Amino acid sequence: MKKVSVGVDIGGTNTAIGIVDEAGKVIAKGGIETPSHGDIEKYMDDLTAAIRNLVSSAGEILTVLGIGVGAPNGNYYNGTIEYAPNLSFQGIIPFVELLKKRFPELDIIALTNDANAATIGEMIYGGAKGMKNFVMYTLGTGVGSGIVVNGDLVYGHDGFAGECGHTTLIPDGRTCGCGAKGHLEAYCSAPGMKRTAFELMARYNATDSLLANKSFNELDSKMIFDAAEAGDKIALEVFEITGKYLGQGLADTVHHLSPEAIFLFGGPTAAGDYIFKPTKESMEAHLLPIFTDKIKILPSELDSGDAAS
Repeated sequence: MKKVSVGVDIGGTNTAIGIVDEAGKVIAKGGIETPSHGDIEKYMDDLTAAIRNLVSSAGEILTVLGIGVGAPNGNYYNGTIEYAPNLSFQGIIPFVELLKKRFPELDIIALTNDANAATIGEMIYGGAKGMKNFVMYTLGTGVGSGIVVNGDLVYGHDGFAGECGHTTLIPDGRTCGCGAKGHLEAYCSAPGMKRTAFELMARYNATDSLLANKSFNELDSKMIFDAAEAGDKIALEVFEITGKYLGQGLADTVHHLSPEAIFLFGGPTAAGDYIFKPTKESMEAHLLPIFTDKIKILPSELDSGDAAS
């Protein structure tokens, strides 16, 4: 009988579910839509059914040790999701409590911020094995982060430490998804890259760009990467600008924490040197001399499709 854990990643559009063995291997995957109806009880019933169906259909007898949940605005201390802007569930949701009612046989059900979950995965199974001080940045719809100091994930006094993506980069700059202005997330997330592309096309009247015929809702970071690979000047400048801003933000993180390394995770990081090179150059340019050439910027070693599990 194999011992496993269940990982759940709650996104704004979809909820991914994975069954993970003791070696960290994902042996089964599933998922459901994250609904827009706002009915948390119905969603919990649907999630419970999906988890139980996935476990029963795995093809072998499994002993589930516990369930771990990564969610936006997830509070590890309280087991709650609190005022998540991209979820339809309003206010403070007692998520762990609701899940325990549906899985009374399990002793361990835990919830944390989705970026913190990826950070723990990096520490146990990825490139941060053996590191006591590092930071993970997750680049996607937003910019999340997880901080490890002296081998411990930092939660802060209220469970919400590590919101590096909401560092103010440009006072009175772009409106962030959280409603504030000028945050790093507004420039270095995948939507932020898209906004940069449209600003550049308008500035240069770049009707010849490979991105020019894309609508705002259609364009994504993969299209920007493909255009950069084809030599498109707008796409190449998008990566230069994104890297410049991200490096500036990472320099602030280094000054605060002096980590051994900063890991980058998420869709835009698949662009490789297009994003890593300008980010490293910008970070070094903004660092105090005592930190020069000391801090590694590394790609996550987690499988992007399995990290949430």
